[in-house]
Amino acid sequence: MPTTKTKKSLFKKILALILGFGPGIFAIGYTIGTGSVTSMIVAGSKFGMQLLWVLLLSCIFSGVLIFAYGNYALITGETALYSFKKHFKFGKVLAILIIVGITFGQWNSLMGILGISSNIIFEILAINFESLRAFEYQTILIIATVIIITFYLLMLVGKYTFFEKVLIIFVTIMGLSFFLSFFFVQPLTIDVVKGLIPTIPNVPGGKMLVAAFVGTTMASATFLSRPLFVKGKGWTINNLQQQKKDAITASILIFIISATIMAVAAGALFYQGTEVTQVIDMANTLEPVAGKWAVTIFFFGALSAGLSSIFPCLLIAPLLIADYQSGELDTNSKQFRIITAVACLVALIGPAFGANPIEVQILSQVFNVFVLPIVVLGIILILSNKKIMKNYKTSLGVYIGLFAALFFSLVISYNGILALLDY
Repeated sequence: MPTTKTKKSLFKKILALILGFGPGIFAIGYTIGTGSVTSMIVAGSKFGMQLLWVLLLSCIFSGVLIFAYGNYALITGETALYSFKKHFKFGKVLAILIIVGITFGQWNSLMGILGISSNIIFEILAINFESLRAFEYQTILIIATVIIITFYLLMLVGKYTFFEKVLIIFVTIMGLSFFLSFFFVQPLTIDVVKGLIPTIPNVPGGKMLVAAFVGTTMASATFLSRPLFVKGKGWTINNLQQQKKDAITASILIFIISATIMAVAAGALFYQGTEVTQVIDMANTLEPVAGKWAVTIFFFGALSAGLSSIFPCLLIAPLLIADYQSGELDTNSKQFRIITAVACLVALIGPAFGANPIEVQILSQVFNVFVLPIVVLGIILILSNKKIMKNYKTSLGVYIGLFAALFFSLVISYNGILALLDY
């Protein structure tokens, strides 16, 4: 029998492994938020596992891009937007367009995230205090305000390691919650296999979901912020192998967690012919199978996904602007405080107008795909420039991955335009 001492040392080892996870935790924080959870659940409830192939391709290309941007930072010591501005003829315009595009997408996303997180907390409270239903709008707005003020105050603590630890806690709770949910409901194996064959659902909203899927899984913010987080971790050219492992681990975990969420929704809702249109529908994913206990597990997963995304979404604009200016992020600066305060106010727009957070969330993910081809093309041009890269040669495999990612992003952007025109 294992002794208490052995158990403790095993627990310490697991804890050290989780806390030892590098900047890849930010990739998961950016990628699997309520945007991802919403897209996966809506897709799982509408189409079962039919869009699994989109998720798989997005995660493979994400891994390549996280690796490429991280490597570039370690080899040259430069960050992404600063490099675009410095090395390209139209680099300034390009960098500003990227900042505006990504900030617009992420702040929109923040509205949806805050709306969904507040709705989830409201539903948990309403289960126990039925009288709150009469004051739904007011309660949700108060909850949203408390959440965003709390996160703003936490932002002012402003240390990379602090953000990393908070994110690790949320991402771990989220992952465990969805895995627990998966044991209650699973899709059919044949549907999982069929889901790996590329098809786009020929129904209203099918194109929109494909674009939202890619917008949330291949998030430009993840790749552009990678050099800053790698530098924030204190990594140098000696950590190239560590950076590679971190990028691979992040993309694998993004796929596993996202696919689990889709599978849970497919198993619980798709076979019953139930679709998700409101936040409470997401909570009902497991109620028929496992009662209120499963709903609570699922709620905590979705809430952790939301909260793990608020930090990265608030950080994105100051990160990109700092990157453009000098390649360094100063979390104690006046600029940082003002920009994050504006982001907090924008986040409250959705809850204040009582907008349907699920619609807001999916629309914001679609907007993310339009910046993606520029971000992929940017790293290809930088890596193939001998003057910048000096003696370092990028492998053929990485180039194949990057060009495939560029083609994929162009196809999805075109698909996103069609989706918005239909909408």
